[in-house]
Amino acid sequence: MTLFEKAIHDATATIESLRPLQPAHERAAELVGRCLVGGGKLLVCGNGGSAADAADFATEFACRFVTDRRPYPALNLAACGSLLTATGNDYGYDEVFARQVRAFGQKGDVLVVITTSGNSTNILSAIAAANIAGLHTIALLGRDGGRARGLAGIDLIVPSTITARIQEAHKFLLHTLCEIVEERWLLPKPATP
Repeated sequence: MTLFEKAIHDATATIESLRPLQPAHERAAELVGRCLVGGGKLLVCGNGGSAADAADFATEFACRFVTDRRPYPALNLAACGSLLTATGNDYGYDEVFARQVRAFGQKGDVLVVITTSGNSTNILSAIAAANIAGLHTIALLGRDGGRARGLAGIDLIVPSTITARIQEAHKFLLHTLCEIVEERWLLPKPATP
């Protein structure tokens, strides 16, 4: 088996392993949909590749996913270099997301965290800050969930040990969340006669 064939095999197996997450995924979609149509906002964060996935996820709501519709408030907490570096310099890197949760989050908003290891201290701090402030929390995790397992209201844990496959599965979970939320919650419903 070539490296390419092995990657396809592993990616397919990882995506198939997500089937048991469907009930939690549906709850996450409902949470996001209710938040947005109720006037709340999404805060999304991650490190490295997960920060890029957070940026994409936030953009799908603030711009659009598939269909032209009104924009909804979704913030990527890894987006502002000056805020991240100021917070990191003044308070330490462990606080770069938690301080933003305290600054921008309001009761009823949703924090979505993305971490392949589940052990990023700045993610753990963000979940703690969100829980204290009354935000709903969704964690996309990998491996066994790490130290973040059980801290968020909803865990979506990709049971793989390969970082690249976990990131691909996270992207799948995020995009399917977008599809469900947009179709069920954000698009105008046709008028009934």
